[in-house]
Amino acid sequence: MTVRTRYFVILSLLVVGVGLGTGLTAYYLGFPTSAFLVTGGPEELRYLPSSSAVVAYADVREVMTSELRQRFRESLASDAQENGRRQFQELTGINIETDIDRVVASFDASGSTATNHMGSTVVLARGRFDEIKIESLMREHGARVEVYKGKRLITAEKPESAAPADPPSADAGVPPVPRTPQTFSLSFVETGLVAVGTTALVQHVVDLHNGGGASALTNEALMERVRKLGTGNLWAVGRFDVLRAQAHLPEVVADRLPPITWFAVSGRIDGGIEALLSAEARDEMSANNLRDVVRGFLALAKLQTSAKPEYQRFVDSLQLSGTGNTVALSVDVPAQIFDALHAAMVKPPPKKE
Repeated sequence: MTVRTRYFVILSLLVVGVGLGTGLTAYYLGFPTSAFLVTGGPEELRYLPSSSAVVAYADVREVMTSELRQRFRESLASDAQENGRRQFQELTGINIETDIDRVVASFDASGSTATNHMGSTVVLARGRFDEIKIESLMREHGARVEVYKGKRLITAEKPESAAPADPPSADAGVPPVPRTPQTFSLSFVETGLVAVGTTALVQHVVDLHNGGGASALTNEALMERVRKLGTGNLWAVGRFDVLRAQAHLPEVVADRLPPITWFAVSGRIDGGIEALLSAEARDEMSANNLRDVVRGFLALAKLQTSAKPEYQRFVDSLQLSGTGNTVALSVDVPAQIFDALHAAMVKPPPKKE
């Protein structure tokens, strides 16, 4: 078992749980009523910081049990996914498909520092967890336990923080710059709700649970866009400009990106998929330029799939819309198109005995 695997536990919930569903694309089935606040969005938003640049939600149970996923489960599964699920369950006792109900995540760019340029993240997972077993396993692999405002915090160093110090400067006599160890923590905030992520943000989750501090619900710009999403089981909303700044893209790439400020992804899945990707540009002119780019992409896609009806039907389902500084691209794919796409896929040759 690698060092990275040893620092597993709930940090993998978002990566594994959501990742298993997003192979098909972003999709919805509808949130359970109990998961929502009157103000819109899942109730776990009250535990995310008001400075969140991006928030995301996944109803893992709905995604895992959706008709579409069940139909293509065998063809979409890979040995790596199966091994990952099996190992995760052996290490934690958590069955991703049956034990996790939903996850909410936040990216907070305000936590950026010289040693943590990607800011801070925190994931809240609601489900059924063996708290004693999880804590015991983490302690076996070097985690420490402390009490923070009445909640137990299980803390470990991030694997990448164990890297050696930065090399010395080209200037003679300048010593290497030591890297400050970064830590992630896990805390069971309440029965069936676990928070995991950057230690400072997990502590902030505990603060918010105790009634102190401002939560994402007070971020009106963010909540306005969350409320526009309606109900569903997988979505993400955030500041695109913040993500672009944090990504440290090459200048030649950054200069070609449109001046987008906000983005949102949402969808709906049953037998097929309905999804919507929307972006808010800096101004109407920027939005018009972005629409032109998308139109060009759609025209090229239709040209290249003209001789392949099964693919063309998928491309034809893409519809461009939006007014003012908003650009939206929707897709509505019935189950029949997925059947045709699946049948057209090149299948690997049978394994030799």
